[in-house]
Amino acid sequence: MFTRIAKRISQVLVLTVFSSLAMAADFVEGKDYIRLTTPVAVSQPGKIEVAELFWYGCPHCYDFEPYIEPWIKTLPDDVRFERVPGTFSKLWKTHASAFYAAEALGIGEKLHADFFNRIHQQNQRLADENSIAQFFAEYGVTEDQAKKALKSFGVKSKVQQAGARLRGYQALGVPGMVINGKYRIDTGMAGSWPNMLKIAEFLIEKERQVQ
Repeated sequence: MFTRIAKRISQVLVLTVFSSLAMAADFVEGKDYIRLTTPVAVSQPGKIEVAELFWYGCPHCYDFEPYIEPWIKTLPDDVRFERVPGTFSKLWKTHASAFYAAEALGIGEKLHADFFNRIHQQNQRLADENSIAQFFAEYGVTEDQAKKALKSFGVKSKVQQAGARLRGYQALGVPGMVINGKYRIDTGMAGSWPNMLKIAEFLIEKERQVQ
């Protein structure tokens, strides 16, 4: 009983702190974020969805990672975070396939940061099936398993779905964030990585008020 009460008190405190921080600044539609003309359906109704739009080859996405990774861990229980890989070119789709294949193999979280590092620190393009399979093999799967996952119907479907979501988000590039399928935050509007997260918190609280 005590454990359940303590957990509930902790959740309330997190929500209170999160809400107060989000409402500390008042951001303006059209200036700090964009309201989508047609909302995009969220994956899990009942939760406030935060989608990060990214591409492994994007240097700005790489720069954003040290900011968003610790931020994700602070999100309250009523918020659901997910990543949506960009699909704007053949190479982007290859990396999107790698993202979903790693997810299907259960190694996505383990190698996500390292995928960025291999490209931006070690100058490995990871632009084809063989190099990606070799990379995956460092995380406890065989190259054959990796190649099968990369070619699987499930992964191809998810890449197509990601493309459809990006079109629905009216996104023209990355990095970006979409809150609950209704609001898009672009880097040019946010001005800085910390401000991008503050705008996200503001919009999360805005959605919380209408849930």
